[in-house]
Amino acid sequence: MTHLELITMGRVGVDLYPEQVGRHLEDVTSFAKFLGGSSTNVAVAAARLGRSAATITRTGDDPFGRFVHAALRDFGVDDRWVSPVAGLPTPVTFCEIFPPDDFPLYFYREPKAPDLEIDVAELDFDAIRAADVFWVTGTGLSQEPSRTAHLAALEARSTDPQAGERITVLDLDYRPMFWESAAVATGQMRAALPHVTVAVGNREECEVAVGETEPEMAARALRAAGVELAVVKQGPAGVLGVRGEESILVPPVAVDVVNGLGAGDAFGGALVHGLLSGWDLRRLLTFANAAGAYVAGQLSCADAMPTVDQVSAVLAAGSVTTPGGVR
Repeated sequence: MTHLELITMGRVGVDLYPEQVGRHLEDVTSFAKFLGGSSTNVAVAAARLGRSAATITRTGDDPFGRFVHAALRDFGVDDRWVSPVAGLPTPVTFCEIFPPDDFPLYFYREPKAPDLEIDVAELDFDAIRAADVFWVTGTGLSQEPSRTAHLAALEARSTDPQAGERITVLDLDYRPMFWESAAVATGQMRAALPHVTVAVGNREECEVAVGETEPEMAARALRAAGVELAVVKQGPAGVLGVRGEESILVPPVAVDVVNGLGAGDAFGGALVHGLLSGWDLRRLLTFANAAGAYVAGQLSCADAMPTVDQVSAVLAAGSVTTPGGVR
């Protein structure tokens, strides 16, 4: 087995984004099709930055499932652990695009999303233990059997004798529509946190996970729960990182937002790249912020994930140039 720098585990689907920006879905006449799903997008983002990446997820046994496999391969993401579930359709997600900060999402994941059928019996624990970085999201904890599989994978990482040399990330990724209640989400995230070394979330997600919304307090609460690095996203107020006694606040990168969806996944892939590179905290967060800003200035998510040169250009310019004609 080829060594993998990153394995992600969790949601996948197909994003259908309107080509007419600023219209409600009932008025949209055409859509563009993209690979989607938070953890899947993180794998794509890391691959675009030159990292070897794979994802663990499940699709329907249908044309959209075949599209997921083809797209992953095109992006250079290993799809060996992407398997079909009979009788369940590959999820489709629509959005509306009202820049700069209104992007309603409409998830079609009924009767159940195949990615929530990830089963512990199918996991390649040797590969999960061996990956330099293992990335999961809160959504994977929302239902069984995915919940048990995620917790088993996290425990396998944290109890491995070589665990101290590897990075395990929990993207809090709280979406209320996927959960029975916020209280259930809190319990599951608190069960996962002791097994991870990095936690990433916005202020609202931190409130669900650890009961704190004030960024510094939220970061300290995540640290107290067992993580080594806590990353708290604050939108226009920037991003806070706390590791040990170090607390760094990095301002946002200027961008005329086209579509804010996917920016967090670009941030995640860039965060993985920086962690693998051993960067200091300020450089790590600055690079990840720039990657997120770059994608916020594009229409698509996975297809827009930047290369190292593109992120470097954003950092050199201090802002993102929005592609002409998108609006």
